[in-house]
Formats: sequence, structure tokens, C-alpha cells
Amino acid sequence: MKNKILANIALLLTALIWGLSFVAQREGMEHIGPFTFNAVRSFLGGLSLLPVIAWVKLSKPDKRTKRMKRYQHINLTRAGIGCGIVLFIAMSIQQYCMQFVGAGKAGFISALYIVFVPIIAVLQGEKLNRFVVISVCLAVIGLYLLCFKQGSGFDIYDLFLLAGALFYGIHILVVNYYSERVNAVKACCAQFFVVGLLSAFLMFSFETPTISSIISCRVSLLFAGVLTCGIAYTLQIYGQKYTPPAIASLILCLESVFAVLGGVLILGETMIPKEIAGCVFMITAVILSNLKLEDKSEMKHPR
Repeated sequence: MKNKILANIALLLTALIWGLSFVAQREGMEHIGPFTFNAVRSFLGGLSLLPVIAWVKLSKPDKRTKRMKRYQHINLTRAGIGCGIVLFIAMSIQQYCMQFVGAGKAGFISALYIVFVPIIAVLQGEKLNRFVVISVCLAVIGLYLLCFKQGSGFDIYDLFLLAGALFYGIHILVVNYYSERVNAVKACCAQFFVVGLLSAFLMFSFETPTISSIISCRVSLLFAGVLTCGIAYTLQIYGQKYTPPAIASLILCLESVFAVLGGVLILGETMIPKEIAGCVFMITAVILSNLKLEDKSEMKHPR
């Protein structure tokens, strides 16, 4: 019972950190460009996981043969590159849009990745169930209420965020493919370094980062890098060890709620009643989709 309570608290803290990361991402755009932000935060995220990897390695003896190690290293490289490329696309779209969209709205639209996962699974041949249909209908209604503006329609950046959520959904499926073949912590660490390298290429191609601007953004970068990637990910692993996947997913989907609260309390963002109603529809869609979605991967949503 004690482990269950602590696990639920760990998952709640994970959702809180993930939700507030949207505030950090939004605030970071006041100082540096999106690709610079993603490059630095991804390298910080990868580095923050190295102590976890070292601790796991030292906690138990390595009984693998040379052949087994070689096989696992090859799969780890493939996982890091494959997951990293998809995550890079998702993070780049999301971070670019954070220059123009509030933290709360971005949090809710991005949370639709959990609805896209069963939809993609259906397209791959899995059986359609009523929870998916209801979730999609509610998500569409919520998206309309949250994003549609009278006279001007949808904002282009809202649609980009939706595309980013789709790539987060694809990322989860790619992760699931590798989850039984590689160590989850090592794969997560590797993918962050891949994201960092790809983001750094775009950073030097399209932006002019300076040391002073990066230092001025240090709080947001440390939060989005170390807290969101390293600490929250470790809490998630612990939480999911003692909590059933369905319950864990329900707790973790509260990240979008914390994103709104953070936007209101920290950034002074506001929402009109129509947008609040949209958020209610979308969080309901996310919860319903989780009732039938069991993610086999430990690295469910590595930011």
C-alpha cells in the first residue's frame, strides 16, 4: 500500500513537472530561438540521465556475453536514431509554435498525442473500439472550442501543434517497437543526444545563439532539460513500477491541466469560457482514450 501511494505521488509530480515545462518553454522563447532552446535542453536531458544509467549499472552485475552486448548496442543505436528523429520533429514543431501560442493551449493540444496513438494503431489493422470513436469526437469538439476564432477560423500555429501531437503519437509507437529490445533509460538518453545534435544543426543554420542569451534563459532550460527529462523521467519509471498502466496514464494526462494552471498563475494567461469548455472536452477525450490504451514502454512521454 505504501509503495502504491508513493508511486501515485511520483506520477503526480511527473505530470506537474511536465505541465509546467510548457511554461518554461513559453518563457524561454523570450530569450532564445526554438532550435537553440531544444538543442540545449536536449543535451541537458541526456546528461541528466547519465547518473541514472550509472546507478543502474552499478546496482547489479553485468552477466551479458560479448555477443549479447554487441547485439544490444546495435539495437540501442537504432533505437536512439529512430526515436530521436521522430522526437526531434515533434519537439521542433511544438517549440517553434510556443513563440505564438500560450502554455495552457499548447499543453492541451499537445496532450492529444494520446488520442492519436490508438487511431494510428487502428490504421495499422487493430480493431476499432468505441472508446477511440468517442475520444476522437470529443477531441474534435474540444479542439474547435479551444482554437476556432470567429471570423478568422483556426490559427495556423494551433494546427502545427496538432501536427506535433501526431508526431508525439508516432514517437510512442516507435518507442514501443524498441521497448523490448533495448534498455529504456539508455534509449531515452541516446534519443535526447540525437535530438540535441539535429537541433544544434538548425540552431547554427537559422539562429544566432549567444552565451549571454543562453545564460539569461538558464532557469527555463534547466527546468525543461534536467527536471523534465531527468528527474521527471526517473519519477515516472518508479511510479509505473507500482501502478497499473491505465491508472498511471490517467494521472499523467493531468499534465495538460497543470499546463493551464501554470500559464494562468505564472504567465498571467487567461481563457474565455468557450476555451475552458474546449479544455474539458479534450481532457475527457484523453481520459477515455487511456481506458483502453496500455503503453508497453517505460519511456512513454520523454520530453
